[in-house]
Amino acid sequence: MALIRLDHLPETVKVNTPLNIILPEPGMMKGVPVRDRKVLYLLHGLSDDASAWQRYSFIEMLARHYGLVVIMPSFGRSFYADMPNGQLYFSYLTDELPRYMQEVFGIVPRRENTLIAGLSMGGYGAFKAAFAYPERYFAAASFSGVLSMDILTAFKDDPRNAEFIWVFGDLSKVAGSEHDPAVWLQRAAHNPSALPSLFVTTGRQEDLHPFNLQFKTACQTLGIPLDYLEEDGQHDWINWNKQIERFLAKVLEPLPA
Repeated sequence: MALIRLDHLPETVKVNTPLNIILPEPGMMKGVPVRDRKVLYLLHGLSDDASAWQRYSFIEMLARHYGLVVIMPSFGRSFYADMPNGQLYFSYLTDELPRYMQEVFGIVPRRENTLIAGLSMGGYGAFKAAFAYPERYFAAASFSGVLSMDILTAFKDDPRNAEFIWVFGDLSKVAGSEHDPAVWLQRAAHNPSALPSLFVTTGRQEDLHPFNLQFKTACQTLGIPLDYLEEDGQHDWINWNKQIERFLAKVLEPLPA
């Protein structure tokens, strides 16, 4: 496998940004060109960066097993949002980064080849992209994701809550906005068949478990198909390693021996 770490300057973000990529070697792919390979955008959580999945998970071994291109960008503590300060992280994820991957590496953004997944804050980002642009992904996964903006009130005494003002602006306007998973679901309910395959996993001992359960219930009410799994587990890499392996096993075929 080729492991690539590069730093570039996205126009949308306006700051030098690290990007980690896993590329299968040409010999592994038996003549399948880069443009025709499956591609996974894999998003990190609030306290991590582009290196997290590569450092703490089995993602390189899984990429080898499936012949998968894995793109692991850095989003700081942005919640994958286009922020009021002009740093457009969501636009970077959904527009500039796929263009960059095509122009530099020849990776063509085709729906049938493209997955997106993430943990915690990254689960929120992955689903935000999947619901906003369902035509771009064939599957999306949220592992222990932040799938309700009720977190803004549930954790109101957490010092990090003040950080959300910097990310979203006026917090009183977040509910009912494009940042709100409840809004994504209401819009998707008009045409749920257009969505990619959706996967949610959560640990029962996590603080975010009630929000994931709330999301599942809303999907059931609105008739939105969702593959949901909860089991005993904490908000940690032991849990997320199991979750990413299960997700990929459900949506991909391994390379021939």
